[in-house]
Amino acid sequence: MSTQEAPAQQNAARLLVRALEAEGVEYVFGIPGEENIHFVHALNDSSIRYVLVRHEQGAAFMAEIYGRLTGKAGVASATLGPGAINLQLGVADATTNSTPVVAISAQVGLDRIYKESHQIVDLVSLFRPITKWSELAPRAEALPEMVRKAFKTAQTERPGAVYLAIPEDVEAVKVSAELAPLPVNVVRTQEPSPSQIARAADVLALAARPVVLAGHGATRARASDALRSFSEHLGLPVATTFNGKGVFPDDHPNALGAVGFMRHDYVNFGFDEADVLIAVGYELQEFDPVKINPNADKKIIHIHQFPAEVDDHYPVEVGIQGDISRTLHALADSVHRRFNVNGTDRPPAPTHHQSTDELRSTHHRIREMLREELAEGATEDGFPLSPRRIVSDVRAAMGRGDIVLADTGAVKMWMARMYPTYEPNTLLVSNGLSSMGFAVPGAIAAKLAHPERRVLAATGDGAFLMNSQELETAVRENIPITVLIWDDSAYGLIGWKMDLEIGASSHITFGNPDFVKYAESFGARGYRVEAADDLLPTLRKALADDTVSVVTVPVDYSHNLQLTDKLGDLTDPF
Repeated sequence: MSTQEAPAQQNAARLLVRALEAEGVEYVFGIPGEENIHFVHALNDSSIRYVLVRHEQGAAFMAEIYGRLTGKAGVASATLGPGAINLQLGVADATTNSTPVVAISAQVGLDRIYKESHQIVDLVSLFRPITKWSELAPRAEALPEMVRKAFKTAQTERPGAVYLAIPEDVEAVKVSAELAPLPVNVVRTQEPSPSQIARAADVLALAARPVVLAGHGATRARASDALRSFSEHLGLPVATTFNGKGVFPDDHPNALGAVGFMRHDYVNFGFDEADVLIAVGYELQEFDPVKINPNADKKIIHIHQFPAEVDDHYPVEVGIQGDISRTLHALADSVHRRFNVNGTDRPPAPTHHQSTDELRSTHHRIREMLREELAEGATEDGFPLSPRRIVSDVRAAMGRGDIVLADTGAVKMWMARMYPTYEPNTLLVSNGLSSMGFAVPGAIAAKLAHPERRVLAATGDGAFLMNSQELETAVRENIPITVLIWDDSAYGLIGWKMDLEIGASSHITFGNPDFVKYAESFGARGYRVEAADDLLPTLRKALADDTVSVVTVPVDYSHNLQLTDKLGDLTDPF
């Protein structure tokens, strides 16, 4: 009597890894636990590099920055219970910053998930409010469909994070070898509606002073070339959000700078005079529209791949959903005039439409004031260093395509406001959730995404110590990054805000370790800036070291109030 050969089988964890490989995953950032050891072991026989981190929050931030720079969902992994909960800050940051992330954690087995037992938490419910999709795998056979849905959901506009819980007994079960990952299908953006293009063209035909505001969505859509062509064709000034910095080069004659500062900044004067706002890839969580449309009287043309959020100060006159580059090209072809804001040699529009000499001068003066401020910063030799000097020296040390991550705090305010950018995603901030502590782990992911570029994490001392343990990850994994710590032994932005609104600050100061010795204890190199003229050569040396380096620079934040006082007294850009 012959016996039938049993069908070949595979471990469910191996099936999960095969599904990740099919999605093009290169890295998984995480910490293993008892409940997902089969998954971590299966990664050893794959093309995926497992990056062991020192805190799950760091893993989530790494996945977020990888997703932001590549457009492919970064993957963060954790065990159940506390490990999964530690992922949540970075997961929420990714969703609010419109960045694709797939977070995967273990969960207790199906044999006890229905009752009170060790380490059980309803993780699916915890992740649901901060993700686009949150679900538990009920059986191993569901993994191919669930992984495909996770990546499709995370990467489709508007991108964000998703969460999958894999029960311990599901991960370990044997399944048929015939089970395979699903083929990847890419969601294509739609063509813009011709009727909406025509309506937007009618608005611009009657406009006197349009201004373009480009946001993070324009960067994700890789619309830089189309945006530059649109601006040049119509003669329009372009400002960006902090998250959109670099999508329009700051050295372009039509560049106005970035909006997002806490006070009415130079660039805001460009919006004060505007009657039409052309929002390109702008999302409301990047910047409150009340600050550029306080009277809700500007007509707004909203260009994005999804409809605009509803807001009193963002009344959309015309919304165009579709591919951003194609929309900009189609709209430029449909507008038969030039606004001539920079005094170019094309004939101006008729008198009742044309931009005034005063308006051209305003835009020019805005650009000049930003350039002058950066140039003045380069000459300030006080010690501790002024924020302007630090920004100026960082710009001098970094190449056009190098990447800076500016952590949340006063560092972000100074860097996002003043640091000129020339290419997309070369200055990264968190402007959705504005999480502290993302820059150091994020720099690791940025270097993995772009090994050919130099990467600098600019961080306050408070934010640095929230995830400084990831220096060990960078050293162990041989990922060369430079960390620049703005050292004032305080939560500088909170003090700034307290001084502005209360007139005094409290409960914001703390002590710091010796950052040079701290860096060296992890095997990194440490540098201490002891004079203003030391910063630039120290940065250049650290960046050239091709290893993990930490540079600490004392910063004088008395300049914070000097800046906001100056801007508060400014009634026009002259």
